[in-house]
Order: sequence, then structure tokens, then C-alpha cells
Amino acid sequence: MTFWRPSAAALCLAVSTLAILPIAASAQPSPGFERGRGPDDPRGFDPRQGSEGGRGFEDRRGPDGRRGPDQRGGGQIMGMDRARLGRIAPAMTQQVDRGMFPGAVTLIARGGRIVHFEAHGFRDAAKTVPMTRDTVFMLASMTKPIVSTVAVMLIEEGKMKLSDPITTWLTELRDLKVEVRRTNADGTTTTENVALARPITVQDLLRHTSGFSYAGSVRSSAIKELYDSQNIEAREQNITGDEMLRRLGQIPLAHQPGTAFEYSISVDVLGLLLERVTGKRLDVLVKEMLLDPLGMADSGWFVPEGRRSRLAEALDADPLKAAMLKSYRIFENPADHGQYFKGGAGMVSTAEDYFKFAQMILNGGEFQGRRYLSKKWVEFMLSNHTIGMGGTTAASTGPGYGFGLGFAVRLQQGFAVAPGSTGDAMWAGAWGTSFTIDPTEQIVGILMAQGPSNRGHTRMLFKNLIYGAVVR
Repeated sequence: MTFWRPSAAALCLAVSTLAILPIAASAQPSPGFERGRGPDDPRGFDPRQGSEGGRGFEDRRGPDGRRGPDQRGGGQIMGMDRARLGRIAPAMTQQVDRGMFPGAVTLIARGGRIVHFEAHGFRDAAKTVPMTRDTVFMLASMTKPIVSTVAVMLIEEGKMKLSDPITTWLTELRDLKVEVRRTNADGTTTTENVALARPITVQDLLRHTSGFSYAGSVRSSAIKELYDSQNIEAREQNITGDEMLRRLGQIPLAHQPGTAFEYSISVDVLGLLLERVTGKRLDVLVKEMLLDPLGMADSGWFVPEGRRSRLAEALDADPLKAAMLKSYRIFENPADHGQYFKGGAGMVSTAEDYFKFAQMILNGGEFQGRRYLSKKWVEFMLSNHTIGMGGTTAASTGPGYGFGLGFAVRLQQGFAVAPGSTGDAMWAGAWGTSFTIDPTEQIVGILMAQGPSNRGHTRMLFKNLIYGAVVR
């Protein structure tokens, strides 16, 4: 598959390619997607026609180096309006100009075909290197759906069950207690640690109902202090998985298992559990089961030296950048520095790589002729597993969402603050990345940016623009 590339000398704030790429459920192109179609054919453009992306994909730039408006006319691509898709580039350029982030990469697919794949702005904080579509981004919590999917694949294989107590493998957590806050008759409050009403299960880790927490969001000041002092999240210093589990086993849970959603280090714990279930290091396991088969060659837990020039940066002025860089040391192979592989936060990837994973989920567990999960298990993963539970709103989603096995899922229309469909799935990362998977509309949307302070705004903006282009 050949992609159009800008010349190395071109400096720009938006590098755009509007194409239809055949990413079908089988290894063969879909019927009717033959050579010879032009870019204005509503059924799609065949990128195999030429090394420059084919007729109609010329780079039109003004004297200031910015890409001009698309002059190819109106029409639709897979039921999405071309002119409306054309709103994305100027919207992202405006975000760059306002100092929200240096640049971004946006990708939209419908029905398995990429209808929009653009780079905007710059890759570096100094805004000297143009953004490219193969730029590598820190995923942060967009690591979680990948690791959660590997866990479900192992469940399918019979290696474990959702109902299994995690202490079957993680013996360090056998003596966990739960912090309970009580209000006394005189109005004062006291806390005590009580026994677990039931064990934490594998399902609890996948849906964040384990009782574990994050230091930055837990309500209990005592638990927050312990998470910080014991370096549970490995924010500034390395810590092995065994040592992390030993320390975690001494800290009370924020609530009884299975009673409330609490966004947490549950998937970090899940990653360590998967290592013990399989006897393999987490990075090796994920590479073997997902990354290599899907062709996600630029994804992993650290950036090798040869790819570091392709890594996106956040603006130096971003208030969250300095603190987050201490937590995401992606130039170090964790295995070389006594650091456990974070199942919940540690990966890097590109827009195209993550699209392959998301499209596999949208396809019901299959991608390019290879099956990774059964259709029923994917449906189960994208169902709400937090029915009747209190607790925090699913982080990064806002109202209208519950949580499945590794993904936030839309419960119904009318509550969420952006368009979508009942049953769509999404997640996001603290650095500014996000994705949406909409089985009803057969849409995958990928946003890659490194702007942690403005991630919520940008995510909603992009989602509005995606659905604003759907016309049939």
C-alpha cells in the first residue's frame, strides 16, 4: 500500500491527503474497488494507481506554505460529505495557531475504508518540523484497551476466566482491606479498614471496579498519600512489578470490589497478572498476540533510537508537560531499568497503527482475514459492565457512558456532550490522544495529539467534526 508523502522541504501547518484506502475485512480488496477510479468516485479511490497517490491528489499550497481549500468539488465518500470533512484541517490549524498543541494527526474510516487521514501543524514543541502521518505519539491510557483486549483473548483461550480471583496469581494481594469512612453521632468522621466482602476478580480489573485508585483522583487523602509515598504509579522512579504488588497489598482499597466504578491502576495490575498467567513479559505477550499480527510496527512500550525523530512533543508552555514527562519515560526500555511494563499507560503508537486495532474491534474481532476475538466476545466487551454501580463518572467520557471490558461505552442518546450512537466505544489518553468506534455507523475516528492540558476540548471538537460529515 503506497501513501502520498510531502516533500521534505515543504514547511506547512496542514499536510492533507484525502483518500479511500481499502482496509477490508479480508486480505483481498472489496469487490468493485478496481483500478481506474478517480478521486471523485463516491465508491472510493484506488491508491494503487500511482506512487504519488493517484490522479487528483496534488498538493495545493498558497504562498504562505499552507494547504489551500480542496478544489476537487463536492460529493460523498462512504456516505460522508467531502466538503464537511474538509472542515477538519482548518479547525486543527486554528488549534495550532491558538497554542493548544504543536500539531495533530487525524484519521477517519467508515465501512473499513479510510476517508480522511491528515497531518496538521508541527511535530516538535518549537514548531520547526512539520507533522507527518507516521508521527509517533505517547498513548498514555489508550494503552488500556490494547492490554484489555489481550486479556480477553487469553480468556477465550481458556487461560483464565472473568470470575477468577486475581489472587490466584497475585498472591501479594491476599491480605487487602477496604477503607470505610463512618460518620459519628457528633458529626465527626472516622475511618477503619475492613475485610473484603468478596475477592477482586479479573472482570473487576477490566471494568475498573476493583477498588484500586489513582492518586490524582481518589477521594481518600490517606490512600492518595500512600499511593504517592509508595511510588505505586512509578511516576518518578522505577519499580519492579513484584515490588509494586507487595506495596499495593499494604494499601486499603477505596471501596468494596464490584460495587463502584473507580478509574484506577487496575489495568497496570492486569498487565502483571497476564505476565504470571503466561510466563511472558507483557511487551512480548502483546507484541506476539496483537501488534505483530495486526502490523502495528510502530507501537510498543518505548521508542527505539531510530524512531525518536518521529516522536511528537507537547508545547513547553503546557502546564502538565513537565510533570507528565516524569511518568512517561518512553526512551527507556522498562526491562533494562528495573521498571514494570505499565498495562495502563506506557505505550506509544501512530494513528495508522491504532486504526488497525480499532478496526479489528469494529469488525467484531477480525482484520484482514485473521480472527483475534469471536464476534460474541467483542459484543460482550462493548457492553456496559457497571450497571447499578455508583462511583466516579467514567474518566475522559463525560455523562452518558458506562464501562465495558477495557472501553467506555455509550449507554443511550441525549446525555453525552458529543454526537455518536448508542453502543459506541471510546477511550482517550492524558497526553491528548483519543479514539471512537461506532458499530452502528461503522466509523472509526483516531485523534493523535500531544496537548495534555487541552485534550478534552480537542477530543470533543474532533468528534463533532466527524459526525458533522455523516450525511447518509
